[in-house]
Amino acid sequence: MGWSNAFDYLRGVAAKRGADPSEARADADLPLGARIGSLFTLQQSPLIRANAEGSLIRLPLPGETRIQAVSQIRLNLAGGLYRYYLSKGDLDARETFLQVYQNAKGEVAELMYCTQLARVIPETVEDQEAYMGVSGAGLGDRSYTLWRNQLDDYGLDQADLDLIFGQHEGVDFWRDAGDSQAEFVVPFSGTETRIDDAAGRNGLRQEMYFMPYVRKLPSGGSEYLLITTEVISSVNGDNSKRGIHVDFVIGIPVEQERIVIQ
Repeated sequence: MGWSNAFDYLRGVAAKRGADPSEARADADLPLGARIGSLFTLQQSPLIRANAEGSLIRLPLPGETRIQAVSQIRLNLAGGLYRYYLSKGDLDARETFLQVYQNAKGEVAELMYCTQLARVIPETVEDQEAYMGVSGAGLGDRSYTLWRNQLDDYGLDQADLDLIFGQHEGVDFWRDAGDSQAEFVVPFSGTETRIDDAAGRNGLRQEMYFMPYVRKLPSGGSEYLLITTEVISSVNGDNSKRGIHVDFVIGIPVEQERIVIQ
């Protein structure tokens, strides 16, 4: 369903219920009571601690205090996956979002604060297939090594790189899905529908190929590397706006008690 059709449908449902269509919201009934425009507050101690241990997580910026957009991601897994965007990253490829996993019982089972590390454009068919895992290798491999020289163009200074990598040229992340001993697991795949306003008239829709990787920090906490190939199919209902990119996102799990959305 396109964005305009979705909005027409929403208005029709609202009219049948006797509601004013101008007041109908497409961002209702989300986990934690989130809505576009909600004020977001996070106790940052888990992020600060992870950062001090060499995590690549970026601390919240001053302007990242309100939810700018919300999305639902439909993947081949049980339950529901949502993202609440504090920064959409459309112009600077620097997304910031809270990822919410709701289990099949409707319970919030996992919260992860995420900041985008890098975005790459796969330029060949072979690169695209590798990042989709369609040939039985690539995205979905048992491990992924993030190399120091991959981060040269992403604003990290020498001290940051020394803290992250130490004397090594790369850090290893391990797949957090499927059989841990299997050399390859088919990536999760599905669609993300993001809405940028309460009426649901603006936003985007994209196909996704997704795999989470994880490593242990010195204190025993976990740092996630979420690798997602995104194939944009429409922007603001315009099906001519297409593209493909691969996002590398760092995530740190946070407890629900540390988050306030109002």
